[in-house]
Amino acid sequence: MRRRPLGNTGLLVTELALGTWGLSGDAYGPVSVEEQQRVLERALALGISVFETADIYGDGAMERLLGRVTTGQQALVVTKLGTDLGAQPPRKRFDVPYLSGALERSRARLGRAELDVVLLHNPSRVALERGEATAWLAARQAAGEVKAWGVSVGDPETARAALAAGAQVLELAHNALHRSDLNQLRAELGAVGVLARSVLAHGLLTGHWAPGKEFPEGDHRAERWTSDELRRRLRQLDALRPAVGGQVLSLRAAALRFALEDAAISSVVLGPRSCLQLDQLVREAGRQPPYLEPTVLTALQARLQEVGVEP
Repeated sequence: MRRRPLGNTGLLVTELALGTWGLSGDAYGPVSVEEQQRVLERALALGISVFETADIYGDGAMERLLGRVTTGQQALVVTKLGTDLGAQPPRKRFDVPYLSGALERSRARLGRAELDVVLLHNPSRVALERGEATAWLAARQAAGEVKAWGVSVGDPETARAALAAGAQVLELAHNALHRSDLNQLRAELGAVGVLARSVLAHGLLTGHWAPGKEFPEGDHRAERWTSDELRRRLRQLDALRPAVGGQVLSLRAAALRFALEDAAISSVVLGPRSCLQLDQLVREAGRQPPYLEPTVLTALQARLQEVGVEP
């Protein structure tokens, strides 16, 4: 498993990371604890050493499981803080008293005195500009409680506020149909490490969905797209199909390799819910650059723009 520097943090990360939102059962429906553990152990066996999670996944259960499975392993855990599930209704909180308690709970669940990477979990731009949460995280790093810190963001404006506050790591959505956020930020990233999430657009880029696809209760995708938008996005998949061929075995592989080919990205976050899915993703990702041949990538970029995907 190839490694890349995580910006200027001094940390090396595997190009593939294991994200645990779907695995926790929160995003797409239940996953047994036994299968969760098998997937984490299989990831380690395949050479993946980066695990992305949050303190709220499984209401803390995913951090506890990661703490058990990664003990004694060369594993780097990225966790996110800032969602208060105890509030009614749950809400975002980035005040220091709340974050301090959340950090201590994460340290206890993960069984680590010093956490590898801590991210603020989708704060607003205003929350970042206030400066309280970012200054607190920088102080925790100086105190030896956190090796590196950053922000998980949902738009370029929030990302810019994170960069202005000194974030060392950004996590953002990036895939073949959602590439504009990263492209807008490229000139401003400097030596910041980038974690790319949603690289398969929550399964859309596998190419397995019919236009009338419906999602079961408990699946976040049921409210993510209108039926018209989903049909439009499925039509846009035609732009990826010519990239399939040779070592690129499927649409899923083309989408994954599209993200891996980007030198601005430190690690691509995968979201398998089974060992079978994990094995497929690792096999189809390829072992080394070029993940997509330059001519294939250039043609793909042009086709994406032709079907209305923002550059």
